[in-house]
Amino acid sequence: MSIPRNEYPRPQFVRTEWENLNGQWDFAFDDENKGLSEKWYERFPDGRKITVPFAFQTELSGINDGSFHDIVWYRRGLTVPESWAGRDLILHFGAVDYRAWVYINGNLACFHEGGNTPFSANITHLLNSENNEITVRVEDPSEDVTIPRGKQYWHQQSESIFYTRTTGIWQTVWMEPAEKTTLAGIRWTPEIDRGDIELEFDVEGITEGLSLSVEISFNGQKIISDSTNLFESYNKRSFNLRNRFTDRSNIHGPGWYWTPENPNLFDAVLTLKKGEKVLDRVETYFGMRKVSIEDGIFKLNNMPYYQKLVLDQGYWPKALLTAPTDEDLKKDIELAKEMGFNGARKHQKVEDPRFLYWADRLGFLVWGEMANASEYSEEAARRLATEWFDVVKRDYSHPSIIVWLPLNESWGISRVAYDKHQQAHATSMYWQTKSIDQTRPVLSNDGWEHTISDICGIHNYTSAEEMAEAYKDVESAISTTPANRVIYANGFNYNGEPILITEYGGIAYKVDETEGWGYSAVQSAEDLVEEYRKVTGALTDSKIIQGFCYTQLTDVEQEINGLLTYDREPKCDLKKIKEINDRK
Repeated sequence: MSIPRNEYPRPQFVRTEWENLNGQWDFAFDDENKGLSEKWYERFPDGRKITVPFAFQTELSGINDGSFHDIVWYRRGLTVPESWAGRDLILHFGAVDYRAWVYINGNLACFHEGGNTPFSANITHLLNSENNEITVRVEDPSEDVTIPRGKQYWHQQSESIFYTRTTGIWQTVWMEPAEKTTLAGIRWTPEIDRGDIELEFDVEGITEGLSLSVEISFNGQKIISDSTNLFESYNKRSFNLRNRFTDRSNIHGPGWYWTPENPNLFDAVLTLKKGEKVLDRVETYFGMRKVSIEDGIFKLNNMPYYQKLVLDQGYWPKALLTAPTDEDLKKDIELAKEMGFNGARKHQKVEDPRFLYWADRLGFLVWGEMANASEYSEEAARRLATEWFDVVKRDYSHPSIIVWLPLNESWGISRVAYDKHQQAHATSMYWQTKSIDQTRPVLSNDGWEHTISDICGIHNYTSAEEMAEAYKDVESAISTTPANRVIYANGFNYNGEPILITEYGGIAYKVDETEGWGYSAVQSAEDLVEEYRKVTGALTDSKIIQGFCYTQLTDVEQEINGLLTYDREPKCDLKKIKEINDRK
């Protein structure tokens, strides 16, 4: 049986030696919460199987049970390749929703909270010489509305804008060998005005006598080959790229910049050595691009850039949050580009890094968004802030990500318009993001009720005529009250930020007998194109709007707002959508 999702899961930090642990695992529901007292981590109950990395709620898991099961367990055997002998073994999880306890041979190896971010554990000290076993216990409290779960519904049946839950392992599980001294992480920061790329790196188990070599290539041409001795306090290198090209045509104009039209990428290899011994080797890449806002104008690589985005929920019929294959992630981007969109908001989802890899490779802008909680509390604030830090850290080096969006439509901060406590939380999320990434714009709360934001993002599902009137000038735009919400929270004001309509449309067209809903409805493919032309034209004709995000790429469950069906079949002639988008 083939292993599902067998591509390397961490595309910007690739090691050649690794083993994918997806596939068949033993599985058990623990509705009575007796697994700990009965020590299932030592004596696992016989019964079910599950196909990892698909959640039990999905068809591809082999279980397809949509009912509540808040505690679940996994188990599988573990065989360590003989060629890895003498090295440490690192176990990786792409994402497990929501709290996970990992046991190796009955001993607790690690605990992790957060359903959207990766975690790892060095399990070397817990291994037997043979017959090893991994057990994972997961808690996903279905009715806790302070957990950052995004579009996952806290009721049993999907309805309105909320969809079926995802519980447990939903991204790849894998393992790889490591020396005691390894590269623990890297981060690339492009500086296109100087022609520099800045490399920051973390070394775990640092010792004397280490060196790091860096080789950077562009279109197969090696342009940097550098090596440096490492000291404990030294973790940053900067390389000038502009003067390294033998083909000088690349340095005049944007020939080596990253854009959606020309997604140029530099490949790099980092090798960590002690003397002549190679301790670690990582393959990676980066893009040279700059995002800035100058005098109220959004710019990409110092040039005004109009964003034509589509809202992408990132759900699939047989697999929910987990793409069935790597090709499915690529296909969604290709379909969006085929329609003339140059990017997407990944809505209320921290997407699989493989999606960002394809966005980098294919040239596709991404607004990185956090899955939000439904209600506010001090615990909700802690959960969001803690996990969001890891999201930004994980995805910092992807050139496709151009905006950070920790909060959306006042989710989890329903009283932010006037509540000082919630305003402080929204503002703190803005500054927290800025504290770890100064290279991208950040919104405190997309849609309305902004506190401090680098972009004024407005959601508006009214008619084309109403939109044309609302966005005839700045004063009209910021005085609107979509969904009866003010654009800026009490005490905060518009300060010349670029204005984008970051949700609009939502045109429902039902192509089969499935019941569904949308913000407005049409009865034919031709009507869908015509309505899209009108509402989008109202925005592209505006002299103040610098971009849009149409709702949405695909249908999802009961929501039929997609330009594509849930199965990614076009609802209309995609060339006509592209013609409309290409007018701007």
